[in-house]
Amino acid sequence: MALTDSLIEYPCDFPIKVLGLSHQGFAQAVAEVVIRYDHDFNAATMEMRPSSGARYIGLTCTVRATSREQLNALYQELCDHPQVVMVL
Repeated sequence: MALTDSLIEYPCDFPIKVLGLSHQGFAQAVAEVVIRYDHDFNAATMEMRPSSGARYIGLTCTVRATSREQLNALYQELCDHPQVVMVL
């Protein structure tokens, strides 16, 4: 498989998991970033799971992926966000 090949067939629905400290405004901040890459993203569809100690919150955002470039840019912006601890 060449480096440019992809196992993902575009367009598709693609879940992205984002972990951050549990504080007010985190989910909204993540949604604002995601909407820049998927204009049809509905923040109400975000799944939220607090950690066992409630210090962190995990968000699952399912985006409509249209290209590898779109996903790479979205991942990079989320990773660079000061409130985000990890992106999977």
